[in-house]
Amino acid sequence: MIRLKDLHALKAAGEKMVCLTAYDATQSYWAAQNEVEILLVGDSLGMVVQGHDTTLPVSMDEMIYHTQMVQRRNHQAWCMVDMPFMSDATLETGVHNAGRLMKEGGANMVKLEGRTEFHRQLVSALSEQGIPVCAHLGLLPQSVHKTGYRMVGKDAAEAEHLLADAQRFEAAGADMLLLECVSPSIAKVITEALTIPVIGIGAGPDTDAQVLVWHDVMGLTIGGAPSFSRNFLADTGSVGSAIQAYVKAVKTGDFPE
Repeated sequence: MIRLKDLHALKAAGEKMVCLTAYDATQSYWAAQNEVEILLVGDSLGMVVQGHDTTLPVSMDEMIYHTQMVQRRNHQAWCMVDMPFMSDATLETGVHNAGRLMKEGGANMVKLEGRTEFHRQLVSALSEQGIPVCAHLGLLPQSVHKTGYRMVGKDAAEAEHLLADAQRFEAAGADMLLLECVSPSIAKVITEALTIPVIGIGAGPDTDAQVLVWHDVMGLTIGGAPSFSRNFLADTGSVGSAIQAYVKAVKTGDFPE
């Protein structure tokens, strides 16, 4: 079973890591059996599983339910789970709901979106309770109605703020960082500046790990997949082979291009 210390050791050794979303037992089984180090039970399930336009409707009970399914057949990968929208509105509710994901869902780590001082305080509070945390910066899907969907960090001032935020989260106790739709140039700088693993999605090739949504890897996304993703099933013909191809592409640097 992969532990947090193993992921930190891979970062220190300069070895690329692979992350893939999973929402049920079958997906987690195939991912973990094919050398995916990190599973993400993402609130993206609201869009790719439930059919919503955003991730906002997903509830705590639904996240716990899907985490339970994933963990029943996951005997290898580290399991990271999203804190759904408004589940961390206060420090008290954030700690309580993160505890639920760990205790009821069986998560190994929680992931939370946001860049404010409040979010850093929550990271510290969770760390003090022994709950591993992945901070999420860049494009924030839970804030889509305010910020929209766009690449973050293309101008110098925004890039500087991203780097400062990343360093503050590491200092606050974050164990990993996820960068979504971040300019590759600043994603590289952040990855090199931090001692914790940095996962990228649409953030270029230089992060420590890459993550994709299961449905994008398998060519199942309704309405078209993001431009940074790749359909690995098209050229392989089976679920297991598609995941193996994704893992190999990340490890060798062939993905992302």
